Amino acid sequence: MKSKLIIFTLSSTLFISSLSCNSEKKNKQNSINLTEKQLGLKDVSSFPIGNAVSITNLLKDKELQEINLREFNSLTSGNDMKMYRFAPEEGKYDWTKADKLAEFCKVNNFRFFGHTLVWHFALPKWIEKNAREQGYEWLDAFLKDYITTVVTRYKGKVAAWDVVNEGFATKGGEYRNSVFYEIMGSDYIEKAFIYAHAADSNADLFYNDFNIERDTAKLHGVLKMIEKLQEKNIPISGLGFQMHIRLDIPDSIIAYSLTKAAETGLKIHLSEVDIIFNRHDDTQGGGEQIVHELTDEMQKAQAEKYKSLVKMYRTIVPKEQQFGITFWGFNDRDTWINRFFNLKDWPTIYSETLEPKPAYYAIKEGLK
Repeated sequence: MKSKLIIFTLSSTLFISSLSCNSEKKNKQNSINLTEKQLGLKDVSSFPIGNAVSITNLLKDKELQEINLREFNSLTSGNDMKMYRFAPEEGKYDWTKADKLAEFCKVNNFRFFGHTLVWHFALPKWIEKNAREQGYEWLDAFLKDYITTVVTRYKGKVAAWDVVNEGFATKGGEYRNSVFYEIMGSDYIEKAFIYAHAADSNADLFYNDFNIERDTAKLHGVLKMIEKLQEKNIPISGLGFQMHIRLDIPDSIIAYSLTKAAETGLKIHLSEVDIIFNRHDDTQGGGEQIVHELTDEMQKAQAEKYKSLVKMYRTIVPKEQQFGITFWGFNDRDTWINRFFNLKDWPTIYSETLEPKPAYYAIKEGLK
């Protein structure tokens, strides 16, 4: 009887132990699954994942803050670091909003990306007036003083700059006929990089443009410029593909463009990513409304395009050249596309109600 009791007790102990182990294993698995669901895009990516923000909107909207903190580890100012914000009047600088964003990035451990030092579209009228009236020497001196002042102020805070933005024409491989180019020729680009590097030798310095992922003539014009800069030892370290693309842009063209860009040896940044359903002519108000309602099929197609873009970036661009992917706003409620092009579109990875879209989950899968 005693031996049977011992056997029963031992059997009971083993059974209970087995249940306990299974329970612990199940609880552990549930914990792992819960953690994976809570992971942001930045947590599953081997390179930084960024977003463009308005610091005013970010500070007043707690939900926006929470999503940015969860999903991203790099922030770009959408508008608050452009020339018309920093220098709206001659002899005056306004650092208010950029300083707030710099502090937000520091406190919350974001990489801070500077956008943009020189851009024709963000040019205050007083600068263009003085440049046309006083010519090359004035404009050169202004660029040197402006770039030095701005970059020095954020030295050690800004990790990288879009030094020159959209220096090529919308289509084809020619320089944009901006006031900078009219007066200084391509010298303005070379000097902008030289002045930025002199102010902060540790910052990565990018040339940034749109349509270069699909307009091969424009791409090769930009690559030719980069080759000349490199031959002259001009301190350019990166190329930014804005990547405002349509759903119908062939992956083969994008892959070709990324391949040719990677051959420069520069860091490659997908710097302003969104994917639209409708069309536009690249001018303000130039939208063409083709679709009027977002369907499940459209969302699935957009998700596949986002996933494909991420996978191309990961596989084509060498790891040491992967500077990261930045979305130009993450939700359809706040997207710049609708305001600028006078459209109703759904180009981002979160819905108007700030819920993840299929595109979000596709990107997460592509990053893994």
